[in-house]
Formats: sequence, C-alpha cells, structure tokens
Amino acid sequence: MSDYCNCTDEELIDRLRAGETQIAEYLCDKYKNLVRKGARSMFILGGDTEDLIQEGMIGLFKAVRDFDSGRDASFFTFAELCINRQIYTAVQASRRKKHVPLNEAVSLYSQVDPTGEGEGRFLLEELANDDGQDPEKVVLDRERLEELEKVIEETLSPFEKQVYDLYLTQMSTSNIAKILGKNEKSTDNALQRLKAKLKKVLNEKRDA
Repeated sequence: MSDYCNCTDEELIDRLRAGETQIAEYLCDKYKNLVRKGARSMFILGGDTEDLIQEGMIGLFKAVRDFDSGRDASFFTFAELCINRQIYTAVQASRRKKHVPLNEAVSLYSQVDPTGEGEGRFLLEELANDDGQDPEKVVLDRERLEELEKVIEETLSPFEKQVYDLYLTQMSTSNIAKILGKNEKSTDNALQRLKAKLKKVLNEKRDA
C-alpha cells in the first residue's frame, strides 16, 4: 500500500475499479477521521457517537462506490457530503422511531459558528434582536425555555426544521443545501425565515 500515498484519490478510485480491491480499505482508513468529525458535529442532534461513526463509515463506503470523477469536484468533497448525509439521515430515522420532539434534540443554548470564524455564539444570541438586547433577559427559567421550544416545534416548517438542525452543527449554508438536496438560495431563504420566526417568538416571550 506504500505506493498509494503517491496517488491522488481519483487515481486510486480508478485502480480500485480496475480490480485492486484493497484500495477500498486504504481509503476508508485514510478518511476515518473525516467520519469522526462528521459524527462529532451531528452528535448535538442526538444519537450515540459509535452509532454515528458506523453510519459515517457506511456513507464513506457509498462515496467510494459512487464517486464519478467526471461529475464530482473531488473525492474528498464527495466523501464529506456522503458521510454527513448518511449520518443525518440516520439521526432523522432514529428520531422518527423514538418520536423525539425537536426540543429534546437541540437547544437554543447550543453554540453555533457557521462561518468557522471565532469561538461561536449561542443560538439564542444569534437570534436576539439587532438592538443589542441581552438574550439572557429573554428567557431565564427552564419552564419558559421549554415553552418557547415547543412553540418553535409548532412554528417551523419541516424544511426549516431540517435547516435549523444542520445550522446547529455549524455547517455552512452551501453544505446544508447539499445534504438536503436543495439549492443554496432556497436553503438560505429558509434560514432567514426561521431566524425571523424565532426572533418573533423571543420578542413575544420578552414582552409577555
């Protein structure tokens, strides 16, 4: 396998399909940390870390199987997409099976940093009014927080809930769009809508 290090992933995929089956094992070992990264980012949405890693490995196998050098930008990009999509699909399926509501899986106090710059801020901060109000003054006690999250569950559309989920994992809008199979513009529009809805709910709770 020593010569594999001197080849591009795309070259290795070609050799794999020409009959060098051991290359599949090499690629899975090479990208196992990418799987772990995906599992960590999705852990906030629910699920056992080991289960998420297993799902991520399935996504990686699918990437090795389905990669098309004439269609996909690079194997790394395609693999990351397949891994994250597989993990997210598994999380969603697990939720449906357990009937877990949104407010048991994610929190307004989750940290988000979709740009990858800085240390991230609480989602509640992100959704606070632009007038600089202290988000902690909006909802302070657990009872009112649970009530707020229940309203969010009832307010967001299915697509907005999916965008909300993935936004909490610190994904960029473009990656969220790819995982959900939507275009970037509609995904960004959904993100802006859900932020507006949540701001409205926060303001109503503040004024109540």
